[in-house]
Amino acid sequence: MDRSERVAVIGAGYVGAVTAAVLAHFGHTVVLAESDLHRFAQLASGKSPIVERDLEELLRAGLASGKLRVVNSARDAIPEADFVFLCVPTPQGDDGSADLSAVKVVVDEIGSLLVSHAVVVIKSTVPAGTSVLVTKMLERPDVTVVSNPEFLREGSAVADSLHPDRIVVGVDDPAVARRVAELFYATSAPLIVTSPMTSEMIKYAANAFLATKLSFINSIATLCDAAGADVRDLIVALGYDKRIGFDFLSPGPGWGGSCLPKDTAALVRIAESFDFDFAMLRAVVSQNDDHADRVVEKIRIAAGGSLERADVALWGLTFKANTDDRRDSPAVNIARRLATAGATLRAYDPTVTPGSAALDLEGVELFSSPYDACAGAQVVAILTEWDEFRNIDFYKVGELMTTPSIVDARNLLDPVALRAAGFAYSGIGRP
Repeated sequence: MDRSERVAVIGAGYVGAVTAAVLAHFGHTVVLAESDLHRFAQLASGKSPIVERDLEELLRAGLASGKLRVVNSARDAIPEADFVFLCVPTPQGDDGSADLSAVKVVVDEIGSLLVSHAVVVIKSTVPAGTSVLVTKMLERPDVTVVSNPEFLREGSAVADSLHPDRIVVGVDDPAVARRVAELFYATSAPLIVTSPMTSEMIKYAANAFLATKLSFINSIATLCDAAGADVRDLIVALGYDKRIGFDFLSPGPGWGGSCLPKDTAALVRIAESFDFDFAMLRAVVSQNDDHADRVVEKIRIAAGGSLERADVALWGLTFKANTDDRRDSPAVNIARRLATAGATLRAYDPTVTPGSAALDLEGVELFSSPYDACAGAQVVAILTEWDEFRNIDFYKVGELMTTPSIVDARNLLDPVALRAAGFAYSGIGRP
């Protein structure tokens, strides 16, 4: 049986670019639409517009084979497509709910152009009921709308797409569910077919649970700090419990990124729309905000008791390693709080170019190496878990700083070795 299908992917962000490249790799004929001209030019030349492991190789392979084509208009991607994936952003609105403006614009644009019996696949993270909304907007009884949420981790999104934990398809028509599932036949992943409403809830529930685990372990780490216990040994004991597992039990400066903050806020708003007070999830969000304050307090103490005019070096600005994404980054959040308190900030991140005029880094002086960033600093704060920070010459760092002091907000380093090298060391939940 020929499993090759004609696919259009609208939106070339993290989800769209990866989805298009992987579906082309699976042998489907894919047209990727990106309206941003700079991003379009990068993609058309085989360059990945984002830092994502193995993505550029897949993009180039798809373009070279002819299985992948890039256009700069959704209208140009639609003709002849049997499947249309909506991978447009759904940012957090002013009230915390997901903003569906981009989804609505695309649906209005493509509605009349869809071929008969096409399947519109919503891969963007959207509130429960969006599939019904899109169906009404299309006014196309010959077109089916399907929910197919993504579960990609930035930094390993390609691997997650090639070897997913599960494929979720939300649609009431079993035949359409099978058609969508066959797009991913090469993965051999478990298939979950459910209603569109349930499918749309699954992604929010998954991210809310992960945020809860992170807030929990950060709270436990704070308790370990107070009690003099070691959170790393505690995590080993917890992780071996099969009911809990090791994933998302790593204390840090707080959780962030493009998904968890907006999705937890959206789920709180979804609950409110059904007259349910999701008090536990609100507490999870509140704890994350409080935890950032606790990290700032550690830095204040390490700087000698005051942040006013304190020279602080920041290592890492992205929300996690192996990505260039700083959206809702806890590192940037902490940098802002430090700046507000009067600190002078010197920063290094391997994905940020010195001289960058990025608005989120206003007031932060950027350097091209961690050594340059820490010269003259009173304290170094490690805020992103980049591997290169494990291999730093800390004797050299100590000579460059005015006072050798480290706040390791990722528990990346060995406190015993650092203290032996003359550093004052403060981790998260580590004696």
